[in-house]
Amino acid sequence: QVQLVESGGGPVQAGGSLRLSCAASGRTFSSYTTAWFRQVPGKEREFVAGINRGGSSTYYAESVKGRFTIARDDAEKTVYLQMNSLKPDDTAVYFCAARFSVVVMATPSNYNYWGQGTQVTVFS
Repeated sequence: QVQLVESGGGPVQAGGSLRLSCAASGRTFSSYTTAWFRQVPGKEREFVAGINRGGSSTYYAESVKGRFTIARDDAEKTVYLQMNSLKPDDTAVYFCAARFSVVVMATPSNYNYWGQGTQVTVFS
């Protein structure tokens, strides 16, 4: 099993940057594909970025391509989301998720493990 804890959220001015971290517990973290999702009240949770087991492939939602970067450090059991050029529309609770697979999926139901979320607020 894997337990996930996000950190790094907070308020930031539009155009600024934040780096989210997702610290994992569990001896086999390197066997898990991980992703970031986000959710605003009244809307469904949406895929932001994913990185496969081993870190050889990354995937991004169109809305964040070129601005966000996902990375993982298996030795540190941590997944990062570097967010640059932030916009007010990026305001959401950001969740880290993991699935025991080599394949990144964009649907939340495909992920077995979730963190508690971290709030990101982008103000203009």
